[in-house]
Amino acid sequence: MAVSLPEVALVGAPDVSGIISTPFDRRQRRRENLELYLPLTGLVLMALACFVGPLVFPLAGPSSGSIVYANLPPFSPGHILGTDPLGNDLLSRVLYGGRISFEVGLGAQGIGLFLGSFLGMLAGLKGGIVDTVIMRIMDMLLAFPGLIIAITITTYLGPSETHVIWAISFFTVPGMARLTRAHTLRFRDREFVVSAYLCGRSDRQILLRHLVPNVIPNVLTFVSLGIGIAIVVEAGLSFLGFGVPPPAPSWGNMIATGQSYIAVEPYLVLVPGGFLFFTVMCLNLFADAVRARISGV
Repeated sequence: MAVSLPEVALVGAPDVSGIISTPFDRRQRRRENLELYLPLTGLVLMALACFVGPLVFPLAGPSSGSIVYANLPPFSPGHILGTDPLGNDLLSRVLYGGRISFEVGLGAQGIGLFLGSFLGMLAGLKGGIVDTVIMRIMDMLLAFPGLIIAITITTYLGPSETHVIWAISFFTVPGMARLTRAHTLRFRDREFVVSAYLCGRSDRQILLRHLVPNVIPNVLTFVSLGIGIAIVVEAGLSFLGFGVPPPAPSWGNMIATGQSYIAVEPYLVLVPGGFLFFTVMCLNLFADAVRARISGV
């Protein structure tokens, strides 16, 4: 007759359940690392190509072409991606246009992050009338269509890269403010913030020492997505003629120039459109991976 022995717990034995790695766990980690580092690698390579490539490789200037070499097909001698209707090297224009796209995306989101985060954390920390006034202003700004505001601003100030950055950042501030306010409300009543108040810390010290380090990491996903949105908006503004003016290269105005030749020279649209698609796709995938890492999903 078999006798079942009682289970005996080993007192003081370490819990190794989180240390033992199963094949499924290893595959999961490899997949998560791939989801994070693959789009990040694509973004780094794209940025290096745009900012370092023209300095390393002997490329012609983006606007120094001759009409004699107009509309050369891809893989022509000296022009690996061909030329545009004015004879400018397409690869050179795409890379210089990528610089503008990265600068606009980072600049607009940098301004939105700084102003929006400050207003959002101030509203969440102070509460009361300060919170009400700031959030109602943000709600009014969110009520306006962002693209219409950007077109209005660039029309009034004139088309240029700097004006496009300010126009796009104008409608990124409200969304950032609402997001940082929500995270500030989560941390405002935590023990470390209450303890700081009891120790006599000022609002400025609490904001800089306690709220900023805890709130900002939670909005990085929104910033990554916002850079992609800013790049797309800049391309749309340039396509409509309200963004970066020719002859300065921009993916948007390159697509606008090539649309007249799309039936006979589709590469004039496909090349800048492909670079735009790849960059924004990498930004979105990277933001998704960062969100999954932060939330643990």
